[in-house]
Amino acid sequence: MAPPRGRAKGDTAVFFAATLVLWGVSVAFEMTFNRRSELAPVVAGFFFFQAANWAVRFSLSRDPLFVNTAVSLLHSTVTTTSVVLILINQWMIKGLGNMFEHEQLFGGTWLGAYSALCFSCGYFAYDQLDMLRYHLYSGWIPGILVHHLILLVCFTLALYRNVTINYLILSLICEFHSIFLHMRKVRRMAGFRDAKSRVVKVEWVLNWTTFFVTRLGCHVLITYKLISDAPKFGRGIELPLALFGMAGMNLLNIILGRDLYGAYKREKNQQRRQE
Repeated sequence: MAPPRGRAKGDTAVFFAATLVLWGVSVAFEMTFNRRSELAPVVAGFFFFQAANWAVRFSLSRDPLFVNTAVSLLHSTVTTTSVVLILINQWMIKGLGNMFEHEQLFGGTWLGAYSALCFSCGYFAYDQLDMLRYHLYSGWIPGILVHHLILLVCFTLALYRNVTINYLILSLICEFHSIFLHMRKVRRMAGFRDAKSRVVKVEWVLNWTTFFVTRLGCHVLITYKLISDAPKFGRGIELPLALFGMAGMNLLNIILGRDLYGAYKREKNQQRRQE
């Protein structure tokens, strides 16, 4: 017999809250006892996006979903800008042919990459807490909470061991697609739902293009690169953890694509009814 819905959701919240607390204790331990001051941008990222949350809440809207989405849009924009600047800088220094070699992706750290990854890690911790606090998730195993947990585990272990930093920076290219996901959500919550609008049509073109190129395509290429370079990894935990993380990301991308297609069909049907 399945557990009652309220109890199941409560158990889910307890589990993800407990993992978040353990993550916070782990980061605090590393910074305090192992003197890992380079992890400071993790804390900075957490409080930066929490401050942005308060700013939106007190100036624009108190709706928790609107506030959360607006801050997510800010994160996607900041992260996309950071990743693009890091890649352009590295391209100019190393050249396109050298920057994607295994030694660079596994053991190297591009200029600004470590801090950018830390800052993004702080955001995912903030966002996990905000969604748990305001119950901004659904289902017994919420995909968004699983997504954030996978990222927190993979990002944090990589930061502790200082490996695969550049691989993870490449995985963050998907935030370019997240910009249009969050823009669509903010637009609809603000009441702009005219499916015949030229702005909405352009938004959908950009949404689908960035989904296939910067999210689905990019993550598939990273997975292929991990598999093709598997003999170069050695016997550590890095390769299994990276493959596990990318498998989870690719599965979540497929689910996101299905949900995105459902939303697209609903808007097209709404447009036909209006005609």
